[in-house]
Amino acid sequence: MTLTLSPMQNSQNFDLIVVGAGIVGLAHAYTAARRGLRVCVVERDAACVGASIRNFGFITVTGQGAGDTWRRAKRAREVWGEVAPLADIPQVHHGLWLTAFRPKALDVLQQFMATAMAEGCALLDVAEAARRAPSLQLDGAQAVLYSPHEMRVESRTAIGQLTRWLAETLGVQFRFSEAVLEVATPRVRTARATLHAERVAVCTNTEINGLFAERLAAHQLRLCQLHMLRVQPEPGFQLPGSVMADLSLVRYHGYSQLPAAAALRTQLDAEEGESLAHGIHLIVVQSADGSLVVGDSHHYGPVLEPFANQRVDELILQHMRRTLKLKDARVTERWVGTYPSSASTDCLIDQPDAATRMVLVTSGTGASTAFGIAEEVFANW
Repeated sequence: MTLTLSPMQNSQNFDLIVVGAGIVGLAHAYTAARRGLRVCVVERDAACVGASIRNFGFITVTGQGAGDTWRRAKRAREVWGEVAPLADIPQVHHGLWLTAFRPKALDVLQQFMATAMAEGCALLDVAEAARRAPSLQLDGAQAVLYSPHEMRVESRTAIGQLTRWLAETLGVQFRFSEAVLEVATPRVRTARATLHAERVAVCTNTEINGLFAERLAAHQLRLCQLHMLRVQPEPGFQLPGSVMADLSLVRYHGYSQLPAAAALRTQLDAEEGESLAHGIHLIVVQSADGSLVVGDSHHYGPVLEPFANQRVDELILQHMRRTLKLKDARVTERWVGTYPSSASTDCLIDQPDAATRMVLVTSGTGASTAFGIAEEVFANW
């Protein structure tokens, strides 16, 4: 989206400048504005078109890595619950349903239920899950994990609605179509102007070879690209919430770091080796129009070719059909998303100097954790 600024809004002096209008940048803008700071967000594109709109809109708590990531996700979910009604962002559905088809997957879920992160969750037997979630395909299933904590928004529209609300209600100034060329706080030089702020938050997602590239190089970041699809099911098909299955248990650190996950991984290597080679695990969510957003996969490298492999999509759809009682499933859209990835941390918070913070979510969990991260950044700044 592009916001038209009035002359009074078009200041060049601020308390905080945020570089990047994705969800991480918007979370920092929101947190600062709620503290009464004068905030400007500078974005190189005419609207946010990156990872923040190319995802599930799935604010995930259950399954996030124990410790910082889970705690940040839990807090971010609370903030989304507060902000979404204020910004007229529909909460499309709530809850997570994760089907365990293999006995070793059930072992992982039973261990998860013994952790503090399982508070509020339930491990349902197949009969109870079938009664509560009739659209799930449960033939051969062992059990279903239900979590009430998750919520979903429609990313494509939610980011724009959040941006508009921040501008109109909290007075955040946005400068779109304006690349930032240099950050030397308190000075920020863009392609159009020189701005000034007491603090700067750099939230540039995949631009790992731009601002502060020399500092980022030390963290050995790479890019991760994922495949996603929009699928039109038969009329009347209704998901109970967001859906996952066995492959997610070796992907999400809240499960994969449990002792029982190693045996499940060995079994999946033998049975689903092609899917694991493409980093596939199933997530399905539903939009207000009834369509399903389905994914995803993970391919890594310093640069990623823009060519989508049809076989990857076929594998994702196979997992979807095994997990849902679908009579019809017509693909209407395909796209890829890209985010920075780190082998050592889910979130990189770097301090080029006392007045500057660089914040990159390096695990694909931006929608789920950004509000929690931003609060921590300001609490420690």
